[in-house]
Amino acid sequence: MAAERIFERAVSVRVRGCGCEERRLNVRVNIELLSTSNPVHKKDLAVRLTDDTDPFFLYNLVISEEDFQSLKSQQGLLVDFSAFPQKFIDLLQQCIQEQNKDIPRFLLQLVSSAPALDHTPVSLNVVETNPFKHLTHLSLKFLPGTDAEIKKFLANCLKCLKEDKMMLEEKLKKTEEDLTRQLSYTQQSLSEKSRELDKLKNEWTSYTTALSNKHSQELTSEKERALQAQTQYQQQHEQQKKELENLHQKSIQQLQNRLSELEVINKDLTERRYKGDSTVRELKAKLSGLEDECQRAKQEVLSLRRENTTLDAECHEKEKLINQLQTRVAVLEQEIKDKDQLVTRTKEVLDATQEQKVILEESTEEKQRHIEKLETTIKSLSAELLKANEIIKKLQGDLKTLMSKLKLKNTVTIQQEKLLAEKEEKLQKEQRELQEMAQSLRMKEQEVCKLQEQLESTIQKLEESKQLLKTNENVITWLNRQLSEVQMAKKLDTPASAHAGGRAAVSPLSMPDRPSFHSSGISHPISPLYAFQNFLEPTHNKNGNSQCPVPKAGISTFFSLSLQVQFNSQLLKPSRCSDAHTVPAAAHPANKENGDQLGLESKYLKRKDDSIPLRGLSQNTLNSEYLRPYLPAKAQPSPKAAGTPASAYFPG
Repeated sequence: MAAERIFERAVSVRVRGCGCEERRLNVRVNIELLSTSNPVHKKDLAVRLTDDTDPFFLYNLVISEEDFQSLKSQQGLLVDFSAFPQKFIDLLQQCIQEQNKDIPRFLLQLVSSAPALDHTPVSLNVVETNPFKHLTHLSLKFLPGTDAEIKKFLANCLKCLKEDKMMLEEKLKKTEEDLTRQLSYTQQSLSEKSRELDKLKNEWTSYTTALSNKHSQELTSEKERALQAQTQYQQQHEQQKKELENLHQKSIQQLQNRLSELEVINKDLTERRYKGDSTVRELKAKLSGLEDECQRAKQEVLSLRRENTTLDAECHEKEKLINQLQTRVAVLEQEIKDKDQLVTRTKEVLDATQEQKVILEESTEEKQRHIEKLETTIKSLSAELLKANEIIKKLQGDLKTLMSKLKLKNTVTIQQEKLLAEKEEKLQKEQRELQEMAQSLRMKEQEVCKLQEQLESTIQKLEESKQLLKTNENVITWLNRQLSEVQMAKKLDTPASAHAGGRAAVSPLSMPDRPSFHSSGISHPISPLYAFQNFLEPTHNKNGNSQCPVPKAGISTFFSLSLQVQFNSQLLKPSRCSDAHTVPAAAHPANKENGDQLGLESKYLKRKDDSIPLRGLSQNTLNSEYLRPYLPAKAQPSPKAAGTPASAYFPG
């Protein structure tokens, strides 16, 4: 036996008993279709009435197809058994829709023959109310449930409640787990957000302090300017006041003379007075419009001042950049003067950059002058606007006096009309000038952007020229190194190399290494000056009595190469060695391919007090007239330092 639940819902029912008042009761209606297949396939409709508050309230009704036929014939139903459950559900839903109304259209009545619902049969009526009659659409008789049915119903309720409880417990566990996860995640996010908030607060405080400082400085500067302007305006106002007083006295005298004539014309003036009142009202309206325009002009002037301040700041920054570029260009010019013969291409690039910089400086100076002119024009415009405001105020006072003095009204109104026309023309001119100023400022901003782009291009060209200079310096050092090694190889082949006690080892690339003193225990390499001095003194003994003359051309070429090596080492600016005794090993020619630095290092050209004097190098070579102009300032021997060894100036 299979049961299919179709409808289950709580419905408000009106209960009627014998000799009792009608009352309302919430009843749960449960409709099921019972199908049986043994021994014959049948379908029954089971309807059950229960009360959620009273577990013992149970009424059942089972309608078979045979019972439905008798019910159909008794109540005149027009529906088959298959469609009856759906129609019954539709009637119940209509009752549910109408139950909250004061006068419902459809009602459910539970009628009992006994005074109370005490295990007696009950009839459930579906009633439609009309203004004329109550129509019962359907009446079903329910039987009270037996003890066994009540127990079965309660057991089913308990089973359902337990299942609901289990489902709710599982849901609770899942929700607790989800909530714990969400809590942990929210706590983590909260900590991160709090950190971000602290960072933002710190940034905001720093930003607000900076802004407050800037605003305070700007306020102080603006206050000073306002005070200066106020003093100027007060002086001008006093001067104008004196002039106007003089004019007023003169006009009073003239008017007193005309009083006799105006007494006759007073009757005509009374008629014209009304016309004058209307014109005064119109003038007041015009004055209010002019005041509004003046305020707008003031706001525009303030905005222009702010734009001028921003432009001043940008100009200062550009001047700083130009100064930096000028210093860099000066350094490059000094380097180029030393290397005119070797770096012709870099000269052309630097000349072009210098011309561009001169053009930029001239353009910046012209723009600064133009900006100063604009500032002066803006100041003059502001002064004229203030004068116009003062004149308007004075005119208002004059209007009041004219209202009080009817006799002087016509003459004063004519003068005021003339003054107002002139002021309107002045204001229009000032507005046009302001528009022109704004357009010129925009054009200047565009020119400034173009200048910035030109500056960036010149900086890039300067960096490229620096890179070319570095490559040229590396080539020069490499050539110096090769020349020094070739000269050393040639000099070491002479008998002077046998006298010194050191032999030059020839590398696999046919480039000789520097000699070393094996007899004296010195293993560090010898500078090119030592080889050159050996070349100068091939037959020099320990006593140093005889010297060999050398041509001046060879001396100049050698020392020009050595000075170039020293200049390149000064440009590279290597870090000074802390220990004066540590000496690098002799650079092998194979290290050229590994990217080692070429030429002499700066520490080979520094003086050392703890150095060992070179054998075979006499002081006469350093004091000679041939070598003195080619030695650097630090390496030239002084008369006081006649006994210092040569290694003090050129350490090994």
